[in-house]
Amino acid sequence: MKSFLNYLTIFFLSLALTSCEIIGDIFKGGMWTGAILVILVIGGVIWLFSRVFGGRRR
Repeated sequence: MKSFLNYLTIFFLSLALTSCEIIGDIFKGGMWTGAILVILVIGGVIWLFSRVFGGRRR
């Protein structure tokens, strides 16, 4: 009975929310998160190379 109520709840929630709107919001958030992560990774790699190969010239 408990699993039936879980499925029934999920069914009614899926009717209340439009799937296109949810998917659009997920992709918008994912796009910005991905862009920020790519920028951070590229910056980290540049910083690491400058520390390893740049060295301090005396």
